[in-house]
Amino acid sequence: MKRLSSFLTEDKNTHMEHLEDNLLNAGVDGARDSINYLRSLRDMLAGNSKSQVNVTVKWDGAPAVFAGIDPSDGKFFVAKKGIFNKNPKVYKTKADVDADTKGDLNTKLNLALRYLPAMNIKGVIQGDFLYAKKDIKKVQINGEPYITFHPNTIVYAIPEKSRLASEILRSEIGVVWHTNYRGKSFESMSASFGEKIASNLKGSRSVWSVDAVYKDVTGQATMTKTETDAVTLLLSAAGKQFNKINKATFDGITENEDLLVRVKTYVNVQVRAGQKIDSPSKFVSGLMEYIYEYYQKEIDKRKSEKGKASQEEKRKEIMSYFSNTDKSQIVGLFELYNLIVDAKLMIIRKLDKAKTVGTFLKTKDGYKVTEQEGFVAIDRMGKNAVKLVDRLQFSNANFSPDYIKGWQK
Repeated sequence: MKRLSSFLTEDKNTHMEHLEDNLLNAGVDGARDSINYLRSLRDMLAGNSKSQVNVTVKWDGAPAVFAGIDPSDGKFFVAKKGIFNKNPKVYKTKADVDADTKGDLNTKLNLALRYLPAMNIKGVIQGDFLYAKKDIKKVQINGEPYITFHPNTIVYAIPEKSRLASEILRSEIGVVWHTNYRGKSFESMSASFGEKIASNLKGSRSVWSVDAVYKDVTGQATMTKTETDAVTLLLSAAGKQFNKINKATFDGITENEDLLVRVKTYVNVQVRAGQKIDSPSKFVSGLMEYIYEYYQKEIDKRKSEKGKASQEEKRKEIMSYFSNTDKSQIVGLFELYNLIVDAKLMIIRKLDKAKTVGTFLKTKDGYKVTEQEGFVAIDRMGKNAVKLVDRLQFSNANFSPDYIKGWQK
């Protein structure tokens, strides 16, 4: 079985998994960890200072930006995710940026290269670009004046007459920081999450820099006893369900890379269609049909009999999981998946109460209130992290043509 940490952080923060997918990625250990994460989040929101997790906010920024000092030569650089390639791709001059990028990415990396050195960054940090000055708009939402920036799917809105709006309006760029890297080379660096970054940088009027670290400055995100009890009830049910599922049921997915990919793909197909796993039994039947048909298409693509036979054999091997495992066990696994999602959504709703910047979706008719993209739960060591996202809501917004994205004119 793969180490859970390989799915939680991958050492470099280039991809992060959803909390509920730990069941698929890491089996028994993943399921146990997901339940424990949720228990700790419940404790945190109930005011228990001994909670074993920290939380950061997922801002819907773009593009990702890395900045800091190249340990090989001590020079300042900016980079995109190619920083962790075998041959690290970093930019130290405008000529470097211009030779490798174009369009909006080119503009923003050049702005980062121009303005971020003044912040006296030590080491290497990662964040998301929120805006350049040209991206800031003044709009009316429900009759009130706001300034907005719209880097991706979510529109961020701040009352125009507020102190925060003044800070943003005088800046040239805005960045949210969320990950620290330490190591003697790009290759050996490891990621640390949940640390304060922006507050440790030198201030600059040209850069509005903010930490992703979660803070309930509104006093609205403390759970009531009724809310705490509701989450506890779900987690208790999840614990009982977890104990009903055989280790082999988890391992059959976790230890078969092809099956794992197909299961997660099918989950994402449902999410993008806005479909919750309402009936785990129907979901499992649909999953079996999807996998069978997927390999039939692969068989039909092959020209040679040998190629067709190879895909036929692969389908037989993948489908053997369903014939060799009691269906009630597989259904039970996705019942557990549902319970974890339900508890996660209750916690997300509460965490969202603490936001201080308005979040909206833009439509052709105006603006619609939405939640933040989501949150990241991090263990106290700052090494393991998982996403907490309302996938149905955010994926619908992300893929629906009804909502205007930041890159659309």
